[in-house]
Amino acid sequence: MRSTFGICALLAGLGSVSLFAADASATWNAKAAGGYLDERQAWWQGWPMAARDHGTFCISCHTAAPYALGRQALRFAMGETGPSITEHKLLDNVTKRVMMWNEVEPFYSDKDRGAPKTAESRGTESVLNALILINYDSRSGGLSKATQTAFDNMWALQLKDGDSKGALTWLNFHNEPWEAEDSQYYGATLAAIAVGLTPMDYQSEPAVKANIALLRQYLQKGYQAQSPVLRTMVLWASSKMPGLLTKEQQKSAIDSLFTLQKEDGGWSMTDVVGTWKRHDGTPLETKSDAYATALISYALEQVGVKHDQSGLKRGLDWLVANQNPTAGSFPAYSLNKNRDLTSDAGRFMSDAATAYSVLALTAK
Repeated sequence: MRSTFGICALLAGLGSVSLFAADASATWNAKAAGGYLDERQAWWQGWPMAARDHGTFCISCHTAAPYALGRQALRFAMGETGPSITEHKLLDNVTKRVMMWNEVEPFYSDKDRGAPKTAESRGTESVLNALILINYDSRSGGLSKATQTAFDNMWALQLKDGDSKGALTWLNFHNEPWEAEDSQYYGATLAAIAVGLTPMDYQSEPAVKANIALLRQYLQKGYQAQSPVLRTMVLWASSKMPGLLTKEQQKSAIDSLFTLQKEDGGWSMTDVVGTWKRHDGTPLETKSDAYATALISYALEQVGVKHDQSGLKRGLDWLVANQNPTAGSFPAYSLNKNRDLTSDAGRFMSDAATAYSVLALTAK
């Protein structure tokens, strides 16, 4: 998608990216953002709690999956010649688990965590694997053997009957925004985004076409009941899957998101996640955060909102102004408990927020 906002340019020696509007400019530290993402992903890859069988590690919704999306976008914006070491390790890990799908253990099992964790883990991983691999393949327009296999694994787990017909079973640890009671819908939006990145000849295969139709129907059926953050995900998915939303639905979704924008230009997860309450009873943060702001800004960009549109421009400006210039990260807060934001678990939301901020700030 071409941008009227301008271009991202690497400032020689500084690693900063400038965004130019018609009458203003702002600078953020892309090099520091990349350093933060690489450091956090390297930590995740070596964290004993993330380790899984056959020398693999878990693909998390907060650190690993957003990293794969954001780090590649940043690499292209900065003119890097190839994937970083941590990117290579992540891709090797995903490819290994895809190609050993019937041999590797699920991330969480019924035996260790109780039913239906095996099914939830398989469904979740199958979507994340497909999304990560096709995101890399889409730059070349092809479909690698590993990516094809990842989609085969995903479609084999698609639910073909019941209330969730068309979706995939998704992890539920009662934690927002990725592993809660409504997260099956979130997972379905990721599946739609992944499918939308595949070549048209793949999407036209009869079996795949039928699977896509079921997925589209599931998302359409449940759309009106979703929280604003999930409608944001559908908005993003609609840019990849034609016919998912009508033009009127897209416009309504865009308008409703701008009504939730704060005076400082950002958005808060508290305002878009619905009626969620923290497990520890502490109040949710109400100020703008980078996860909500970046995700919404990126979704708006994907459906064609121009960078010089006042609401989107204010959102992007908020991101630029709120980057930690030293750490490179963008701030976000736990929806589930009052965490120490300097701890490893306390940075999970900021991991995702930083990756999505990179996506929003490098989008063209």
